[in-house]
Amino acid sequence: MRKLGLIAGGGTLPVEIAAHCEQAGRPFFIVRLKGFAGPELADYPGADIGLGEVGKCIKALKRAGCQSVCLVGNVSRPDFKNLKLDFRGMSIIPAVIKAARSGDDALLRVVLGEFAKEGFVIEGAHEANTDLTLGAGPLGKVSPLPEHQADINRALHVAREIGRLDIGQGAVVCDGLVLAVEAQEGTDAMLRRVAHEIPTAVRGQPGAYRGVLAKAPKPIQETKVDLPTIGVATVQRAAAAGLAGIVGEVGHLLVLDREQVIDLADDLGLFILGVERQTP
Repeated sequence: MRKLGLIAGGGTLPVEIAAHCEQAGRPFFIVRLKGFAGPELADYPGADIGLGEVGKCIKALKRAGCQSVCLVGNVSRPDFKNLKLDFRGMSIIPAVIKAARSGDDALLRVVLGEFAKEGFVIEGAHEANTDLTLGAGPLGKVSPLPEHQADINRALHVAREIGRLDIGQGAVVCDGLVLAVEAQEGTDAMLRRVAHEIPTAVRGQPGAYRGVLAKAPKPIQETKVDLPTIGVATVQRAAAAGLAGIVGEVGHLLVLDREQVIDLADDLGLFILGVERQTP
């Protein structure tokens, strides 16, 4: 069993993977990214390292005996002009800035390449904890109705298309009408926009749900780092936006706090559905 180096940003995903490793008896070491990683990770073996301290990060992982690395958690794009860099960070910053102009996926590939050069095996969150991903069919007791199928198909199509253009991962469709697509603001902000800025005449509302949120990975996406994710807040905001359900691709949507997500969706009457991924 390879020792895992968990490079952790914010949110609950790093915590879930750390807890899974601990329960499974897998050795691990956490690089807690300064300004991003939450205090829940403080008691695990690891080190606090800045986002631009690439060399320091690699040395810490090697000293700890890590053979694999997994980059997880929320990390906002930094201000490159003010980023504190060590020598390794300075050596790759021109490539990072150039890649950033082409989108987040290109940037992530540059960063992952540095770890691969050092001999680390790159693992995705779905590989470090296979229990996180969405399976086929409904997750929970609620299933979509036949009248939801057209919105499911269209929302997934739109999500895949904006992904192909490296725009985002999510789309909201109601009665065939595209209400919103996700860009840099993220899924939660998109759902708030639907709830507060889209008239109820063209969308559902609590007690009369209509429409679907779909999330799909970009075709060019580095799935070992940036798979689409849903959690409790996603379900809450989907309900507030009047949506009947959430759909994602089997094995390519991470479900955080799974039991709470299922219980909340069941209580609210929302479906969460896994469909087989379409290959290009």
